[in-house]
Amino acid sequence: MNDIVMVLPEVRFGYGFIPPEFLPEGKDEYYLRNIRNKKDPESYRHLKEEEIALLEENLNTSPCWDDVLVSDPFDPSLIKNSEFYGLVRIGSMARQIVSFHDFSVPVGITNSRIVSCDIGDSCAILDCSYLSHYILDHHVIIYRIGEMQTTNHAKFGSGILKDGEDPEVLTTIDIMNEAGGRAIRPFDGMLPSDAYLWGTYRDDAELMQIFETLTNKTCDTRRGYYGFVGQQSVIKSCDTVKDVWVGEGAYIKGANKLKNLRLRSTLAEPIQIGEGVELVNGIIGAGSRVFYGCKAIRFIMGDNCNLKYGARLIHSFLGDNSTVSCCELLNNLIFGGHEQHHNNSFLIASLIKGQSNMAAGANIGSNHNSRGNDGEMVAGRGFWPALSSTLKYDCKFASYVLIAKGNYPHELNIPLPFSLLSADSKEGRRVVMPAYWWMYNLYALERNSYKYRKRDKRKVIRQQIETNYLAPDTVNEILEACDLLCEWVGINYNRTRSASQERGDLINQGRSLITSKPSEVQSMQMYVWELENSNEPVEVLKTVEAYQAYQQMLRYYAVKTLSEYCIGHEITISEFQQTHDASLEPWLNIGGQLVPERRFDALRDGLKEGSITSWGEVHDAYAYWFSLYEEDRALHALATLHAILGCNAINEGQWEQVVDEVAVIRIEIENQVFKTKEKDFNNRFRFSTYRTVEERNAVLGSLDDNPFIQESKQITEQVLSQIRQVRFS
Repeated sequence: MNDIVMVLPEVRFGYGFIPPEFLPEGKDEYYLRNIRNKKDPESYRHLKEEEIALLEENLNTSPCWDDVLVSDPFDPSLIKNSEFYGLVRIGSMARQIVSFHDFSVPVGITNSRIVSCDIGDSCAILDCSYLSHYILDHHVIIYRIGEMQTTNHAKFGSGILKDGEDPEVLTTIDIMNEAGGRAIRPFDGMLPSDAYLWGTYRDDAELMQIFETLTNKTCDTRRGYYGFVGQQSVIKSCDTVKDVWVGEGAYIKGANKLKNLRLRSTLAEPIQIGEGVELVNGIIGAGSRVFYGCKAIRFIMGDNCNLKYGARLIHSFLGDNSTVSCCELLNNLIFGGHEQHHNNSFLIASLIKGQSNMAAGANIGSNHNSRGNDGEMVAGRGFWPALSSTLKYDCKFASYVLIAKGNYPHELNIPLPFSLLSADSKEGRRVVMPAYWWMYNLYALERNSYKYRKRDKRKVIRQQIETNYLAPDTVNEILEACDLLCEWVGINYNRTRSASQERGDLINQGRSLITSKPSEVQSMQMYVWELENSNEPVEVLKTVEAYQAYQQMLRYYAVKTLSEYCIGHEITISEFQQTHDASLEPWLNIGGQLVPERRFDALRDGLKEGSITSWGEVHDAYAYWFSLYEEDRALHALATLHAILGCNAINEGQWEQVVDEVAVIRIEIENQVFKTKEKDFNNRFRFSTYRTVEERNAVLGSLDDNPFIQESKQITEQVLSQIRQVRFS
């Protein structure tokens, strides 16, 4: 690489894009360019003498007009005060206006320097100081650009090496761990599920090597690919655009620096990039938006994401449907539906499994609260650290753990889903309330699923995402949590007694105490030493109520899921039970998509056996998993019902009883959703800022018109209809 300013003859400017040592025998420097240009080469022609004369009269120059080719119709008066170097091919140009919203400019080239480019039909290039080695599709606007060029080794965001490159320039993304032990190589089309498998199964050296091989296949290592701007894209008022591949319909305005990027924009899902943005080494998914001074380096953004108001995204993968504003994210893998909106929050070295929310002042980062930079945090779906909460790494949290405001000075492992973790007990120890969401905040829990469905604006679904809070992953966590609660009851009950300490015996004893002596268990103080890395135990609150709440959740999930499946497939519960072998099994959340672990094991075997040889085929496997998901989930629901009823097969009487229970549960859910919102509306302090009820309703809307409450009623009607309509036999 030359680090000095060189002086070259003018006639060489625009030629020799591919160094001779990297040119295949019998090929010229344009062979890859010709493959990428969709326009028929026969449609170009040389300039006529009178056209050259008119071009020069309009202050245009070129060392070799023979290398400036045009298409008909061609009006040379539309090109003014511009320079052309190397082979430049121009599509049709007529007296027309190209317009985007209120921004309209004439077709043509004005005040620009064009170096070895292909320009599509009816394009407008104005005040572009340096446009080099780009292919512009039709109806593209390029306006007031400082530098827009492509190098011969451009990779457009992919983590590959071009021929002859030093391995040190390889772009990797250090997800989940600042020390780099989980680094992945980005590629066009990479999904959060790919990143999860690559970053998680590091102990499988053979699988890691296969992922390297698959990634090498995703991008051609040959030098000489030109940059690209898709049809109907607009790029204006930008300083530097270098090695950027831009899809169709993109709108880029006022960016400071864009380098080594792929923008997966489409006409149906255009990408927008706004003022003051600096993006380097990244891939941006369709329909995403980046605005107002954001910085992103070594990153992947999924589809329908928002990055705005000065946010920093570094060494991170941000999943689909996420919105991040004015905060800092480093070394993360974040599944879909993440929300983080506050300048004083940051998230570092974390795996967040989706539908998460970071409050203001949340301090979630390894080297800021531990001795090393190799700590990590893993959180299931629905992770929500509250205002000014600080964690000590390493930490692990089950799904839907809400962390109350406070300082948590020790490492934590909270396997209780839907729980509230608090740091402000009188004794100075941490406190956990299992099943808190179900017992006290059903409105927020139900709304969680509602809002993530509503916010999913993707036209093309590349990553399947489960948004229901009760699904195989969370239900398996609930089942384990029930055993843990029973075990802890047994341990605490036997603290002053001589009794068996075998886990199975403790679980059976605890379950018996919870169901037969609930008042005695409620009077006990529940202390657990395995949830926090300290000498102080964590106190577990409302054990009996939480166990009962978990049991309600299991029944509701099982009956609702089974009924929905059997109604949809026109079979009875008995027929489904007789024709399927249901057993509880581990499930994985892979990028937001839920799948039985055995299906991933089959994928891994296929990769190692060589029957799966590309990332495309891996993605086909994900699609196949999703085609089976409805049945897999129904089988899991049946196995859950067997587990909670303590049987290998349910009979008609058991089914009718549990259906009645679930009908009551669903009605109670709807009532709680309404009552929670009604409580807000009737709060006299909340009303104090409004002059009249009419003013409040004009601002907030009326309670009866709340769209979520209306949907909750519809869900109740649907669930009740399904569970009463489905026949057992």
